[in-house]
Amino acid sequence: MILLDAGDSASAAVWGVVTDQVMGGVSTAAASVETLDGEPALRLTGDVRLDNDGGFIQIARPLGEDGALFDAAGYATLSMRVHGDGADWDVRLRTDQLERQWQSYRAGFFAPSGWSDVVLPLDAFTPHRTTTPLNLRRLRRIGLLSIGAARRATIGLARVALIPPPG
Repeated sequence: MILLDAGDSASAAVWGVVTDQVMGGVSTAAASVETLDGEPALRLTGDVRLDNDGGFIQIARPLGEDGALFDAAGYATLSMRVHGDGADWDVRLRTDQLERQWQSYRAGFFAPSGWSDVVLPLDAFTPHRTTTPLNLRRLRRIGLLSIGAARRATIGLARVALIPPPG
């Protein structure tokens, strides 16, 4: 299942920007569709600031149609084509079983400068501030974040997809 094809404006339009301002922080960010080194990309750019206990910028999208849950039990990996900035990034999954905004299932990756392909096994996502195991049948949202370090952050996403297991 393709979650983002940056060459398709309707696919890119589903993604939205979230910053720590939702909790009193002062980080700022914006997203735009651009061509980066010859490839169309949804680009997130912003300033991550730690003031007021903040410290993140995020681009995220719901997974199910019209707020419905998404069943990802038939998928093994999350594949992303990213244009990185030479820094660490996080991917967060949320299910309907999480009650607090700070709860999620997380996997991190390093995004070298320029284009690279990132493959994250879904079983590598670890619970954060919850004891509830990740239930891939109850996914609600996915987000890509720069978090925890004050910096100018930018990442381009050409493609994000859930990939079934081989065979």
